This record gives sequence, structure tokens and C-alpha cells, in this order.
Amino acid sequence: MAAIGCVGLLRKPPCIDGGQAIDYIRPSEPRIAVLVPCLNEAATIGDVVAGFQTSLPDCVVHVYDNGSTDETARLAADAGAVVRTEPVPGKGRVVRRMFAEVDADVYVMADGDGTYDPSGASMLVKCLVNDGLDMVVGTRTGVTTDAGRAGHAFGNRLFNRLYRALFGSGFTDILSGYRAFSRCFVKSFPAVSSGFEIETEMSVHASQLRLPVAEVEVDYGTRPDGSTSKLRTVADGTNILRAMLVLLKEYRPLAFFGWVAGACYVTSVALGIPLAITYAQTGLVPRLPTAILATGLAVVGLLMTTAGLVLDSIAKGRLEAKRLAYLSLAS
Repeated sequence: MAAIGCVGLLRKPPCIDGGQAIDYIRPSEPRIAVLVPCLNEAATIGDVVAGFQTSLPDCVVHVYDNGSTDETARLAADAGAVVRTEPVPGKGRVVRRMFAEVDADVYVMADGDGTYDPSGASMLVKCLVNDGLDMVVGTRTGVTTDAGRAGHAFGNRLFNRLYRALFGSGFTDILSGYRAFSRCFVKSFPAVSSGFEIETEMSVHASQLRLPVAEVEVDYGTRPDGSTSKLRTVADGTNILRAMLVLLKEYRPLAFFGWVAGACYVTSVALGIPLAITYAQTGLVPRLPTAILATGLAVVGLLMTTAGLVLDSIAKGRLEAKRLAYLSLAS
């Protein structure tokens, strides 16, 4: 019943036919909202809006301008989009506002730079609705071999492998900005990230709540002439890495603090064994600072272990609360 509540299926009361009660479900057309966060995309935004209107004829395209200095907002409005402005910079902040303000049954999110093919939106929506899913990720063809700039392909491979190591399998392109969501996902997603790491947070949210998700391969093009990327390879890569570690601390604190504690224990033992051998042979501790350091590391390890156990209980309580919030929307 969770999927039914998300995509707008209506349950009618039983009908009487020849003395038998017949209970049936009649699907209604879901309201589809296309969400496009953008910054200085005048060269592409008109075609992007028109493309989604063609691919999803009944959709409403919402363009959220993140403080553009060109004609992005005007061109989007001329193309038929609902345009709003989010002055505070950061894709995560734009996504948080879009999810809070826009009301629909099905949401499609894509960038305004024209790299995502709007014709693939119908496939994402069909997969989401027909299979009763909460998120469908458009995995980008060839993104791990040629991401359009030196370093991006390597970064995508690195972060996808790191994600699988930290949070488990389930996604092969966690940084894709082309996704379809159910209403349940959108309205239960906390959206605490501020920048391009927002896609990572979406993936972690789905993984931790064990939501039904899928991936669909989509074409990934290059920016046209006159359009420049807002992605900063080193700065945004650092932000994504930091976001992964923060999310690991928030969602899996026992693992996070356990690794720190393990490093402290190993170092303490490595420093302490020679001292113990010397003490056993001579009855003396000749390197007192080393002994103090080894003891201190052991104490820090115990503190980290305790912190991990306490925070793990708190994280489980928060996860239960998020799950209940999700279920309240699905009912």
C-alpha cells in the first residue's frame, strides 16, 4: 500500500455484482512535477523545458534559479516553466526548497545544462509508477570513462566504490542528478546538504530506509557551446568526500567511531609491546613518554568505542522516526 499512496491510485468501495462484492483499484493519472535547479543556463534552459514538456505532456516544469546573472529566468518563463528564485547559493539548498514547496505525486529532477536527455524522463516515470518504487536513478552512460572533464571520470569511479564500501551496494552512479521520486520520498527526505553532495545524501537516505529503488541507463551528453560547468573538481570532490564521512557518522556511528577506536588500539599495542617486553626482562620502563602515549591511545580507543555505542542507539531511534514519517505519508 505504500506505493499506492505515493503514485495516486484510488481504492473504490466494493461494488455489488450478482450478490458478490468486487473490490478493485482504478489508477488515476499522477501529477508530475519536473524540478530543474539551475544557475546561468540561458544557453540551454529553453530547450530543456521544451524537452520535458514533450516527453511528459501533462507535467509542470518548475525552474528554480539560483541567482543567475543572465537571462535564465526569463527564458525559462517564456518556455512555459514555473520560475522561482533561490538567492542562497548551493544546489542542496535549492533542492531543499523545491521539495518543500512543490506538491505532486511524481517528481523528476534534472539539471538545466542540457546534458540529460529529457526524452528519458518518461522511462524513469514509467519505471517508478509501474513498479511502485520510491526513487529511480538515471545512470549516466559512460560517465565513469568520460565525464566531460579530466578528473571527473576518476572521481565518479572513486566515489561510487567508496559509497559501496561505506553504505552497501544498490547504486552504480550515486552522483547522477537525473532522478524520479515518489511523493513519499520527497516529503520524507531531510535534505541537509548544501551543495553538489545532495545526490549522495539522497542515495544514503534510500539505502538506510531500505526504500524500493531502481536504476535506468540514460544518455549523458556534453554541454553545448556557451554553457559552462558549475562543478569544481577539487572543491566539490572534497565536499562530497566530507559529506560521505559526515553521513557515515550520522547513519553508522558505530562503524565510524569503531574504525577510529581500532586505529587507536592497534597503535597502542604496537607501541606497548616493546615496552612490555623490556619491562618483563629488566623490570624497568625506559621510555616513559612512549608508555604514556600508548596508555593514552588505549583510553581514547575506549572513549571512541563508548561514543560509537551510544550514538548508534541514537541513530537507530532517528532511523525509526524517519521510517515512521515515511510510512505516514504512504498510508
